[in-house]
Amino acid sequence: MLHEIDEALRRLLTPAVEGDVAFDAPTRDWAARRNAPTLNAYLYDIREDVARRERGAYAEWDAQGVVTRKRQPPRWFRLSYLLTAWTSRPEDEHRLLSGAMALLLPHEVLPDEAVPDSVRSITTQLPISVAVPPAESRSLADIWSALGGELKPSLDVVITTPFPVTPVYAVAPPVTEGEIVVRGVTGVPAASRPRMIRRQGAARVTHQEDGSGGCGSQDGAGA
Repeated sequence: MLHEIDEALRRLLTPAVEGDVAFDAPTRDWAARRNAPTLNAYLYDIREDVARRERGAYAEWDAQGVVTRKRQPPRWFRLSYLLTAWTSRPEDEHRLLSGAMALLLPHEVLPDEAVPDSVRSITTQLPISVAVPPAESRSLADIWSALGGELKPSLDVVITTPFPVTPVYAVAPPVTEGEIVVRGVTGVPAASRPRMIRRQGAARVTHQEDGSGGCGSQDGAGA
């Protein structure tokens, strides 16, 4: 799933750079090995969007309108990318970031052609935000410190997506037969074990031996 969102973001960013779109951790060693203009989208945080969590289960129907299985609702996650530009000159890096902003800002959701096939059965609306201040618990300065690199201009790009792997439960086929429940088949109603008789297309009828040896039924008819 994560790699599919990476690829969707790559397709969006590629027109902004005459070089590479990478997803590496921008460490000092990586920066030293870079030899071409690069936009780097480092996935630095994955968190569930708990505001979207749902309870219960979804029913899935076949072409005849029969419920075939039930599925737990998907869990949604916010994927946060640290988007940076890497060239030999700061002016060129700013130009790359400007091009990336021009490509991303018009979209409040991923374009339809960029939505991964694995989530299309759930939704085609994957929200995307650009340069929105991150939560207080996610300081970009702390991220750079953890990477061991120097602070650079960056864009915080967040894509919210469902995770399609959720529990699926099979359901029993619909009832197509009626049933008759007969009690007291041995002559002792309280001590005998009920016996169920199924009959195609029959209504549900319950028979019980009475003290006279007859049987009563729900519709009042004699047995």
